[in-house]
Amino acid sequence: ATAMATWITSNTTLVAPQLTYQFGIWGMVGYSMAALGLIFFAPMAQRIKALMPSGYTCGDFIRLRFGRTAWYVFLVVSFFYAMGWLVSLGMAGGILLEALSGLDYHLGMTAILVICVSYTLLGGLRAVIATDYIQTLIILFGVLFIGYVCWRDVGLTTIYQNVSTEQPQLLNLLFPAAIMFLFNNIFFGIGEIFHSNVWWSRAFAFRKGLGKRAYLLAGLLWLPIPIVTGFIALAGSSLNVYPPSPDMIGPLVAAKLLGEIGAVFVFIVVFSALASSLDSLLAATGDLLTEDIYRGLLRPASDKQHLFKVSKLVVLGLGLTTW
Repeated sequence: ATAMATWITSNTTLVAPQLTYQFGIWGMVGYSMAALGLIFFAPMAQRIKALMPSGYTCGDFIRLRFGRTAWYVFLVVSFFYAMGWLVSLGMAGGILLEALSGLDYHLGMTAILVICVSYTLLGGLRAVIATDYIQTLIILFGVLFIGYVCWRDVGLTTIYQNVSTEQPQLLNLLFPAAIMFLFNNIFFGIGEIFHSNVWWSRAFAFRKGLGKRAYLLAGLLWLPIPIVTGFIALAGSSLNVYPPSPDMIGPLVAAKLLGEIGAVFVFIVVFSALASSLDSLLAATGDLLTEDIYRGLLRPASDKQHLFKVSKLVVLGLGLTTW
């Protein structure tokens, strides 16, 4: 559940519909191919736990396997990538709240950062994994329910006829830009999971023999989510929903289908997706900075109690930097 919830980001619930709205069939299928990263990482997660049963971060493996020079480069790349991801998630939270409730963008961004930083500080990775389970249930139920309502109220035939008339290129399997995105996203999904401490930290945290099954199941469960959210986007023209920005097609269609209650429902689902990724990224990046940079480079003799305090300060610093 924690691996799946972390991979269901704001992109899965906002960008997957946007890409379907822009690229059509290959948009939803291409985005779902990011599940290959989880599936291919499954046997590696088992191998990681066997090789380094007391490992803590992906930096440990890079340092031991490739030496300190490669380790330095890896830490720099990982930090800037993580900061980019943190900022994008915070921005997505602000945009979501502004679009669905009219709340100021800056207040919305601040709210989601404060919430996620708070419970990450209170419980660390343990709290993150516990909340991920609940968030996974909310996301799965929410996405499937909205997809069912769309199928029931609009229908596949109506959607196909309207898309064929108004945006026929979305059904074109030879759409060049869409095919390019399909292959790009496959490599992105694999690269993101194989390099990020978000996924390595879970491989280390899982009990022996559990990592392979957990990542394989997470990949298989995650695979249909972008397809369902993409299907919702294709219903836009049938419902006369023409968003001012393509990234809002998913929430606006869902709100149209479910009414005012739907807007609240969509907010809960997307907020869960944002929070599950943001808290995981805060915890994993905090561990990487604490273990690899603070203990590895600055204070090698630090005990666990001291590192625990430092990790809290690091998570707080990451939240403030993101804000």
